[in-house]
Amino acid sequence: MTDNTALCGIINVYKPAGWTSFDVIAKLRGILHIKRLGHAGTLDPMATGVLPVFVGKATKACDIIPDTRKEYSAGFRLGISTDTEDITGSVISTSPLRISEKELRSAADKLQGDIMQVPPMYSAVKVDGKKLYQLAREGRTVEREPRCVHIDSIDIPEYDEAERQGKMYIVCRKGTYVRTVIADIGKSLGTGGVMTSLERTYSGGCRIEDSHTPEEIAEAAAAGEIERLISPLDRAFEVYGKISLGSRVTGLYKNGVKLRPQQVGADVPDGQLYRVYGSSGEFLGIGRFDEGLFRSVKNFY
Repeated sequence: MTDNTALCGIINVYKPAGWTSFDVIAKLRGILHIKRLGHAGTLDPMATGVLPVFVGKATKACDIIPDTRKEYSAGFRLGISTDTEDITGSVISTSPLRISEKELRSAADKLQGDIMQVPPMYSAVKVDGKKLYQLAREGRTVEREPRCVHIDSIDIPEYDEAERQGKMYIVCRKGTYVRTVIADIGKSLGTGGVMTSLERTYSGGCRIEDSHTPEEIAEAAAAGEIERLISPLDRAFEVYGKISLGSRVTGLYKNGVKLRPQQVGADVPDGQLYRVYGSSGEFLGIGRFDEGLFRSVKNFY
């Protein structure tokens, strides 16, 4: 059996329909024979598409990836509302109201930018220490505080006015629920709306055209070629500047010593983040200046 415990980086996984995000992690643990795996951006079981999976020490980066943009292709239907805000839920109400494409686009335009969104009951958001979907499965509905989310754009390339269904392309930021976007559009039009399909096409620097199915990952692992599917972790932080340390300073940094500007070859305002590399070129983590001294923010060694 290949020893994969030293693996570190990101695998761009294509999540199949019907799988939970945890199912993907469980499957990969069996394929890679490594327990230290995590993912960024949970997908609903009905959804497909990009799921960045962090391997080994890279799991420490799951919540600090600077690229929070998400892109989705979502099917939708107007004239119906469900308890889950998607087609899999129980129907709450229906409406025969016909909506024109112009009306639909106008409603979608009003939800772009910074908006307040109420998380759906069937979500992983916690209230009083319990996930909302757990409460929902118990038949309970609780008050949820609206949260500020950001939607960059909503494009509607397909809409059949007679069938009242079509497709949306949504670019948004972390924390946005696409099915709630569709439900809110339907609500504003007085007819209701549900999500009928969802495919994530971009997340955290991972694009759908570069994703790999669990079957493809299993084949690569069996052939001893799994490393070709793992992207180096530092690529996820390329928006930050780069600092390379000398051999002596590398040791000081790894021991938690705060460094002077001349030791790191830079003198920048406090708070600016950098990728930090050791004397042999290895990616050590993220650092920044604080009160004039350079210190570690997150280590990956």
